[in-house]
Amino acid sequence: MSYQALYRAWRPDTFSEIVGQDAVTRTLRRQVSTGRIAHAYLFCGTRGTGKTSAAKVLSRAINCLSPRDGDPCGECEICRALKQETSMDVVEIDAASNNGVDEIRDLREKIKYPPALTKYKVYIIDEVHMLSTGAFNALLKTLEEPPAHAVFILATTEPQRLPATILSRCQRFDFHRISVDVIVERLMVVLGGIGRTASPDALTEIARAAEGAMRDALSLLDVCLSYTDGEVSAQLARDVLGTAGRAAMFDFVDALIDGDAGAALMQIDQVMRRGSDPQVFIRDTVAHLRGVLLAGTVGEGLAELMEITPEDAARFAEQSKRIGPEALNRMMELFMRAEPDTKWASRPRTILELAAVRACHPEKEPDASVAERLARVEKLIESGAAARPARPAARPAEEKPAKTEEKPAPKAPPEPAEIPPKEYLDALDRLQTENPSIRAPLQSMRFIRFDGRQAVVEFSKKNMMHMKLLERKKAQLEGALSDAFGAPVSLSMNLEGSAAPKRVSDVARDVINQAYDVFGRENTSIEE
Repeated sequence: MSYQALYRAWRPDTFSEIVGQDAVTRTLRRQVSTGRIAHAYLFCGTRGTGKTSAAKVLSRAINCLSPRDGDPCGECEICRALKQETSMDVVEIDAASNNGVDEIRDLREKIKYPPALTKYKVYIIDEVHMLSTGAFNALLKTLEEPPAHAVFILATTEPQRLPATILSRCQRFDFHRISVDVIVERLMVVLGGIGRTASPDALTEIARAAEGAMRDALSLLDVCLSYTDGEVSAQLARDVLGTAGRAAMFDFVDALIDGDAGAALMQIDQVMRRGSDPQVFIRDTVAHLRGVLLAGTVGEGLAELMEITPEDAARFAEQSKRIGPEALNRMMELFMRAEPDTKWASRPRTILELAAVRACHPEKEPDASVAERLARVEKLIESGAAARPARPAARPAEEKPAKTEEKPAPKAPPEPAEIPPKEYLDALDRLQTENPSIRAPLQSMRFIRFDGRQAVVEFSKKNMMHMKLLERKKAQLEGALSDAFGAPVSLSMNLEGSAAPKRVSDVARDVINQAYDVFGRENTSIEE
């Protein structure tokens, strides 16, 4: 006999073997035991959660000659025939390929005939949401009042696509995603049955990659077992699945939080060299950032919510304390937008690297908040990466040219802007929230100084239109600034390179610099 995939060889034969769906199986077993069999059932849920398996078990249980506590005995003639799928009294229909009106009309004609061997004639319609509108209409009356010997079991992953008239005629059962712990326990049972072994960490990696689907978990385990004749290790599972592993994800997100683009790119290179897929890595990054988001929200309930160890939960909590909500949201949106792009890109790794670099440099992102960009600039200044421009050194007297008036004086570099006060940033955040249409002009506005009564800002020449737009809303801006500072505040908007009102100290500094240029620094003394 040829090899049979694990998910087929280990398909549940009884309700007791269906794991992770206790509410559903308990209700179905009770109906079989009491004889309260409905004429139509609707099994809803994501892929691989046991819908078709439960339908097959139910078809055997309601026809079993001697059911045991609602489960089919598996020994009688009917159970054996239905298990071997040699009986014509249980009909499985794939609605994806039989979705027309003619197929449903044919079903309506055949359903009139009683079963040949069993008590009930069962119709299992898989992916029922794929039926056409005409097919649904043709099925409607038969589904409402079928013959006494007929039972319909409809299965779908998208119940919202079914007409309300169909939903109201069925008993609905929702199959939920299966938890990681339950999947791991089931995989251990399967491994014991086939005489193979795998490390707990490897099974956990497989269970997480399955995303709540038992069939996916068994298929992934099948692939891992084919890779080796020995024990399936955690690293082998990561290599087969193309995932980076929890430790690597913590290191990568640490680099993103620290704004260290170099470390983030090196981490990507290490993961890619191990054979990880860029799209899978982006998906893992989004899942990890979700964990950081939840850690800052739910607190102590994180381990149970994410089905992780207390040690991992503690590290998620530590990362959540080092990043603000605005920066975290921006990172998640960056990688979520990058994931579908990698599917069609000729170089998906480049998409991943670009997202990582952009996540590390909020000061260059137009959608980053003012507070986030300011925090990034302050961090760069503290680390010495963004040193302020220094004044050019004065030339020695002997090197001074004879005719200095023939050469234009060197242009002094612009004075670095002051750090905006918190009240100024609060006013800008309020304005952006109340009027999103001026978000871009406000973000292009460069803060220069605040002297207690007037805030001076500057626009680059390419953002002249933004300045013109905000000039029409100057009263609104000054009102927000006055409310934030608790005193009347005026706003002076200037174009880069144009004359701007200067403070007394600025004028004095200009006079001193001119004296240095004319007489030389060594020939000039300043007295109070």
